[in-house]
Amino acid sequence: MNHLPIVPILLPLIAGSVLLLSTRWPATARHAFSLAAVVAQLAVALTLFAAVADGPILVYALGGWAPPFGIVLVVDRLAAALLVLTAIVACASLLYAVARDTGTAAPRFHALFQFQLLGIQGAFLTGDLFNLFVFFEVLLIASYALLLHGLAADRVRAALHVVVLNLIGSALFLLGVALIYGVAGTLNFADLARVIPALTSADAPLARVGALLLLVVFALKSALLPLGFWLPRAYGAAAAAVAALFAVLTKVGVYAVLRVYPLAFGPQAGELANVAEPWLLPLALATLAFGALGVLAARSLRLAAGWVVLYSVGSLLVAVALFSADGYAAAIYYTVHSTLASAALFLVVDLVAANRTTAGDRLDAADAMPHGALLGSFFFVTAVAVAGVPPLSGFVGKVLILDAASTHPAAALIWSSLLGAALVVIVAFSRAGSAVFWRTVPAPVGATAPPRPSLAALAAPAAILGCVAALVIWGGSATAFAQAAARDLANPAGYIEAVLGGDHAAPDDRRSLR
Repeated sequence: MNHLPIVPILLPLIAGSVLLLSTRWPATARHAFSLAAVVAQLAVALTLFAAVADGPILVYALGGWAPPFGIVLVVDRLAAALLVLTAIVACASLLYAVARDTGTAAPRFHALFQFQLLGIQGAFLTGDLFNLFVFFEVLLIASYALLLHGLAADRVRAALHVVVLNLIGSALFLLGVALIYGVAGTLNFADLARVIPALTSADAPLARVGALLLLVVFALKSALLPLGFWLPRAYGAAAAAVAALFAVLTKVGVYAVLRVYPLAFGPQAGELANVAEPWLLPLALATLAFGALGVLAARSLRLAAGWVVLYSVGSLLVAVALFSADGYAAAIYYTVHSTLASAALFLVVDLVAANRTTAGDRLDAADAMPHGALLGSFFFVTAVAVAGVPPLSGFVGKVLILDAASTHPAAALIWSSLLGAALVVIVAFSRAGSAVFWRTVPAPVGATAPPRPSLAALAAPAAILGCVAALVIWGGSATAFAQAAARDLANPAGYIEAVLGGDHAAPDDRRSLR
């Protein structure tokens, strides 16, 4: 058996456990160990990506228990791409945290960072609903602690909101899982795809309720309105490196939608076909609009960056809500772009705020910024990426979404919403850039200029922006990969066959054993 699929879970688990016991280590030793762990996770993710790039699906049954009765990990194109994305953002975020020394000397920071990665990567790999819940809880517990890191008043308030909302979400998740298991007798994704179409008319309503409860939970995790108002202030209050890693968190909720609904509740699901379709598109368009308006209304760069995440989630879920192969391809490409761009924005905003001696990240007049040309260039490139302006990958992603929506009955509404929201974001960042870099007042008497940002601190956002540029330079390969992963989602027979095998018992036979 190929044991590589479980390594992205074991590595952060072992590293985090070791770091919990490292309270007497020097800070430099903790930094080095944690950085080595995330680099190793990147290497493993790239290896898995190469293994599945041509189409094979890796399945790992823990303890040798055959699915659907045992725990199974599954690596397909989508999961592998998201593992690589997570590892890239983690490497850049941790490098920046160490370079800026933003609380990383604290003995628990690095352990929490690793456990956060454990939850995220486990959610991408798991092959069943219950363990998706387990990994959701792992990553959320770690995210609460990372958000509180530093115990600033705004962080405590934001964490309280996140905790309360996600506790409600966890309860709804368990209720939805219980309803689906009660009627289907399984929680394995592939097995659900076989069982759900065979449900009787008596069982289908309960399964529908369970599916809609899961949609509510995934909407909360991905910050879909009206359940996403917590996100901008929470992300804006977090330390920059933590917020950059948090850019991946919303994508876990989006991934759950992409994994569960086309597979188990897609067109082939009989009475439960396309159960999420009537709800997802209107809510995604509302999220898109509110996110763009939030960016425009924000009075600080950190808060604007938080609203950008909400804006990108809305754009992304518009593509998912098309429930077509072209829509899935656009969503996969835009997921990679938006995560990278949002993560880079949080890091750049922190660098800018640290170099404004009087105004910080507020959009107020301040004395001329030291190193303004360098930081202004970083901000300009990041703003272009976030807003979807040519020539960076945001523009390519938006074009893919618009093209996928061109045949949808609501195409006119989708096009106008996407283009209008993009225009609002462009205006917002133009205003923010003007306020921060051009609107100056005389420096206070005796003020000293902050030191030039270190090369390591600059390298972190530069590396992420380099990946954004790579999505354009190798855009043909990236879009081809996204289209191949989308075909797998739209036609799940290969996934089902890889997990369950061709000789698996028929659904009716299996359910009779309950």
